[in-house]
Amino acid sequence: MKNKVLLFLLKMFGWLPLPVGRCFGCAIGRAIYLLELAPVVVTRINLRLCYPLKSSEQIEDLCKKRMQHFGQAFVETPRVWSKPSAWLESKIIAVEGLTLFQQAMDNKRGTILVVPHQGNWEVVGLWVSLRSKMTSLYEPPKIPEVGDWIKVSREQSGATLVPTDGRGVVALIKALKKGEITAILPDQQPEESGGIFAPFMGVQARTMTLLTNLINRSNCHALFCSAVREPGGWRLHFLPVSESLYSEDKTIAVSALNAGVEKMVELAPEQYQWEYKRFRAQPDGRDFYAKGL
Repeated sequence: MKNKVLLFLLKMFGWLPLPVGRCFGCAIGRAIYLLELAPVVVTRINLRLCYPLKSSEQIEDLCKKRMQHFGQAFVETPRVWSKPSAWLESKIIAVEGLTLFQQAMDNKRGTILVVPHQGNWEVVGLWVSLRSKMTSLYEPPKIPEVGDWIKVSREQSGATLVPTDGRGVVALIKALKKGEITAILPDQQPEESGGIFAPFMGVQARTMTLLTNLINRSNCHALFCSAVREPGGWRLHFLPVSESLYSEDKTIAVSALNAGVEKMVELAPEQYQWEYKRFRAQPDGRDFYAKGL
């Protein structure tokens, strides 16, 4: 019953016009901030770690803005899932770095889009898959009804979803070798066997080695991308990666990966997923989230 209620609620959000949904999302975000719920606590810790030179007032202002965008993302994403491709096209305000994307489509070596958890990453996948064959890893949520809805939405514009296991990685490599596009969300903490520590915003973070492994095994290119929220829709940003990302030295490569994510974050810091416990694993065993800062 709870699953059905949640699915109904999400679909109800999908009926709301984008401006109305965003206003409602802002209200949800403000309530989350005022109630000091878990996303606020984690966001505040991460912001203090990553912006040590900011004053307490600046940290709180950014935290409050983040919660409003957090609420907007929660409400607007069902709208993205439920609308046809033509609607999404009409909501793309502009594309920065379009030439880089066009070069990626023409690239016979394949391209990995590196898409941080910023703005609305669902928009990136749907927009790109309308223009190119695209294969992405997909881990279904715990609620099957919601997972089915998400899967149908992501595949409606032609994307191919593969599981987050060895078979999925093989499928990504095959797609890249055929000159196609894949997408990776680079800023989730991997299992110990799938990552090494590298600085992110000046703080050690266990960072995935999957991206550098894919690059080395397929000889492909990579390109950063995000969909930043703006009035009326989203602005897509494509940014080049550092040559260091192609290094066979994994420490150099993952450090370059994190440095690139930092540049994407600075496009709109309030739209980055600060509520995620990015630093829960530390080389010295510290737990920043156990007692707070």
